[in-house]
Amino acid sequence: MQDLPSDHDALKALLDFHVEAGVDLALDETPHDRFAEPKPEPAQFRSQAPQRAAAAAPSSASPPLPQTLPRTLPKAAAGAPDEVASLAREQARHAQSLEELEAILAGFDGCTLKFSAKNLAFADGNPKGRVMLVGEAPGADEDRIGKPFMGRSGQLLDRMLATIGLDRSQVYVANIVPWRPPGNRTPTPQEVAICKPFIARQIELASPEFLLCLGGPAAQNLLGLKDGILRTRGRWFAYKTEDGREIRALPTLHPAYLLRQPLQKRLGWRDFMAVRRALDGRE
Repeated sequence: MQDLPSDHDALKALLDFHVEAGVDLALDETPHDRFAEPKPEPAQFRSQAPQRAAAAAPSSASPPLPQTLPRTLPKAAAGAPDEVASLAREQARHAQSLEELEAILAGFDGCTLKFSAKNLAFADGNPKGRVMLVGEAPGADEDRIGKPFMGRSGQLLDRMLATIGLDRSQVYVANIVPWRPPGNRTPTPQEVAICKPFIARQIELASPEFLLCLGGPAAQNLLGLKDGILRTRGRWFAYKTEDGREIRALPTLHPAYLLRQPLQKRLGWRDFMAVRRALDGRE
């Protein structure tokens, strides 16, 4: 007769199931029935509510936020993605270095993904490298560590780079969205639009010779392409920065896709060989 699993094994299997389902964020130490009717507040406390609210209200003598670089989201922009994206563009333009840009992004409250993510996964590698690789968004491992491409797809990316004689000390790696969406879901168009000014400024400040767009979302959002990645991969395009420069850009398959479709690794290898030829001045 087969042994029954121990309590420890059963609990571990249950936790693994929840993580795979995207439930990886605890909101409280004890469960709450959020569908239950709230308990009515006693009359003596209701009578004191206006006084408590007045006491909690900020003083009019509080110093104003700097006008040059607003750190918090204006009330008018709370429900208006266009205004939040405009705020993101304003803040991104103030960054004169990648260090400044990371600090500004860490203090930016306009993207709700920030409040569910554990860490900001800004970048990894060498910002002075000739090649910059940009994906879509961090996963669970990246969120935990605070750097892009740290999980299985990152390990495959490292092996692909090694085939053309590169490693992370020679390339710069980032994502369009620097915070992990809950449950590894796809970022919404609004979330991408809010984060896009920051990755555009990041590319501009890093100023690589070659830009490698990892996956369809990166290629479509950075290069304005409409076709899918299987139609556009392996072809060189021009990425235009806001200051008028052009960077040679190559769409290719995302490592996470290659893990799901291993037969397509040959296409990714061809794309990386094209990058090697470009680095050597042969393409």
